[in-house]
Amino acid sequence: MKTMQRKSLEGLSEKIFLDRYALKDADTNNTKVGDVVLVLTKDDPKFPAKEVGEITARDGRNVTVKLRSGETIESNIDRLTLNIEKTPDELWDRLAKAMASVEATPEKQKEWTEKFRYILDDWKLVPGGRIAAGADASDELTLFNCYVIPSPHDSRGGIMATLSEMTEIMSRGGGVGINLSSLRPRRAIVKGVNGSSSGSVSWGGLFSYTTGLIEQGGSRRGALMLMINDWHPDLLDFITVKSTMGQITNANLSVCVSNGFMKAVKEDLDWDLVFPDTTDPEYDEVWNGDLNEWKKLGKAVKVYRTVKAREVWHTIIESAWRSAEPGVVFMEYYNQMSNSWYFNPIICTNPCGEQGLPAWGVCNLSAVNLSKFYDEENDDVAWDELGKTVRYSTRFLDNVIDKTPYHFEENRENQQGERRVGLGTMGLAELMIKLRIRYGSPESLEFLDKIYGFMAREAYLASSEIAGEKGSFKHFDTEKFLQSGFMKNMHEVYPEVTESVRKNGMRNVTVITQAPTGSTGTMVGTSTGIEPYFAFEYFRQSRLGYDKQFVPIAQEWKDANKDQDLPDYFVTSMTLSAEDHIRVQAAIQRWVDSSISKTANCPADFTVEETERLYELAFDLGCKGVTIYRDGSRDVQVLSTGTDKDKKDEKKAEAAVPAPEVPTEAPSVAVAAEPVVQADAISGNVFDKEYKRRPQILRGATYKINTPFGMAYITINDMNGSPSEIFLNVGKAGSDVFAMAEALGRVCSLFLRYGDHGNKVNLLIKHLKGIGGSGAIGFGANRVESIADAVAKALEMHEEAMAGEAGAEAYVTATKEVVHEAPDALGHAAPSAGAAPAGLSSLDLCPSCGSASLVNSEGCKNCTNCGYSRCS
Repeated sequence: MKTMQRKSLEGLSEKIFLDRYALKDADTNNTKVGDVVLVLTKDDPKFPAKEVGEITARDGRNVTVKLRSGETIESNIDRLTLNIEKTPDELWDRLAKAMASVEATPEKQKEWTEKFRYILDDWKLVPGGRIAAGADASDELTLFNCYVIPSPHDSRGGIMATLSEMTEIMSRGGGVGINLSSLRPRRAIVKGVNGSSSGSVSWGGLFSYTTGLIEQGGSRRGALMLMINDWHPDLLDFITVKSTMGQITNANLSVCVSNGFMKAVKEDLDWDLVFPDTTDPEYDEVWNGDLNEWKKLGKAVKVYRTVKAREVWHTIIESAWRSAEPGVVFMEYYNQMSNSWYFNPIICTNPCGEQGLPAWGVCNLSAVNLSKFYDEENDDVAWDELGKTVRYSTRFLDNVIDKTPYHFEENRENQQGERRVGLGTMGLAELMIKLRIRYGSPESLEFLDKIYGFMAREAYLASSEIAGEKGSFKHFDTEKFLQSGFMKNMHEVYPEVTESVRKNGMRNVTVITQAPTGSTGTMVGTSTGIEPYFAFEYFRQSRLGYDKQFVPIAQEWKDANKDQDLPDYFVTSMTLSAEDHIRVQAAIQRWVDSSISKTANCPADFTVEETERLYELAFDLGCKGVTIYRDGSRDVQVLSTGTDKDKKDEKKAEAAVPAPEVPTEAPSVAVAAEPVVQADAISGNVFDKEYKRRPQILRGATYKINTPFGMAYITINDMNGSPSEIFLNVGKAGSDVFAMAEALGRVCSLFLRYGDHGNKVNLLIKHLKGIGGSGAIGFGANRVESIADAVAKALEMHEEAMAGEAGAEAYVTATKEVVHEAPDALGHAAPSAGAAPAGLSSLDLCPSCGSASLVNSEGCKNCTNCGYSRCS
């Protein structure tokens, strides 16, 4: 196998390695000349910045650092991160030795240290982030990424116990999944306090709020998944909770859908929303959220409401179409396929959705880097090397179970009883490009079935062989294990696996998981998870300027083929059809005994009906879950489907927004809330006199300007012939970008409507123009530095238009042409999402580096600039 060796890390890859995974020296007093360090260059509480450099001089606690960029800065040792490990080789040595240390004899330890070192070398196996950072680094650091804890006991004490467990896990770097279905519904009677329950969704808000505190207060952010079952009376509240800002903001949401519910959807049947009879004398002792078990005990169930399954399904679809949430997990099908079906039911997934887990289950993750297994001489996959790496990697992950510390005894008992591991992949898109296979094509589906079937076979044979040597997992039952949906499928194609399991047993209840690998994939410089590249070109701001750059494999092709476009097998997330995304997911899901973290990216004009067909296609093809992201989707957009619900929404919106008079010349009219201004209670206050109150109707124009954060629609409304208010429409509702843009518009509006002194418009332009951020769009006079800079440009164009021949009637757009937008459900013209440059549409602010580079991929939010991942 001939592959490109890339042992040295550069740029962002080196920074991620040193910051997150290399072993640290806690005592910076040990700093000496020649040390490679991370130096804090911007001490911002929200957006700190670090750079890699080398110590060139030290005087007491002061040091001189030469950055990788060539710049020299003065700093203090307190602002340094000193690393014991400087290179990947040192990391690989530590990990190989740590995982081999649990082998039974010195001879076995030596053998497996060498074998583990082989698969780690050159990033053939990329361990999960917790393993890389924690193995032999501290007895306190868990090597597991994510957890599912039991559904809360339906009592105040039970809820507080769940909150405590969640907080403890998150504080150690683990993400948490919680199924809320055990909690009684809203308005259900609580006899102990002679009152009623606030409902499961409200307690989900508590868990979400606490997650936000952990993210703000610690070095590791919290990650939370909240789920609810399709029979729960609070189901509709849960589905729509994010349409009201502030209730649940720090959690991913998914609905657990049963086969029965999907049957009811397809046949347009009634669906009962139910909950156990809470007056049952054994309710507190027996009820744990498992409705089937409750019914098996002969316990009563109360029907709270009967709805049309199809209407509930439409509500899920519409919400996902608007805001990418909730996701859907086909939980009954998941459990039918699960190897633990007979002793440990799956109740929830981890925050990114790739690992369905039982109560007290954990994620134990690493990824095979497929980009390293291209056989250049034969233009094929290096099958022998791939098989060897998969087999050794299976043992590597099994050893993690015995190496990691356990902070909850329940986690130890569960994991050592089932020994769940999750071997995944990264670099799939890069490998397919090398093989000239177009991701999503019929040819690719055949290839995916072949390569992932091959890896599943090798992993299962390895686990079975380890069982023959060390013993099967505690709850292994040969016949029941082989009755799972996954093992029946395995037997059809690879009967030799069944033979091995009957002979040797099985070491691990599950072996394969396709997790997101945002940080680690970015570090090693390949495509992440099973996703295609998000974009092949991106923009980088440096001291040398603002430059377009390409993903390495695309850059190599461009260098070798001057002035030619990339071939069609160079595919990005947004050039694929949503259906292609789902078909790829389904092809891989066949050979994944757990699940997959995958986002089906959709264009901005993707319809509700298309979204519904996509979700049903995912179910029909055997996916265990589905998450979409529609480019530019907005929570506040009003749907027009002709349903009663829509008419009610229209009435609510009409009540909240004064209906503006639409002049024929105006391309759009602002449909937004008035900036809030608190009037002073003291009569005759100067501010109250000078503040010009908004009349019910204003005329204005909307300017369409591309910004580093995506397309902005800037509406400027006039009062008495002069701009008096500004509305900004940029970013996805609920994002930091959207919130900051709204705040900017409100403050500008307040300024424009207060007093008559001076030329306020010119003053506002002066102070906003040229404000720079993490990037820019365009060149020369068309260069836009930031959203603030875009507002200044819009004001300039507005002033120019008002002073032109048409005077006050000249309502134009930034492109000097009237935008004729389709009216929304209120009958008002509303701007639709615009296309931004490749890789820059629908971006949000990264909480790690502060740049506008946070994208939705792999069922998570990942930063294309610094490698931050909200799920890891």
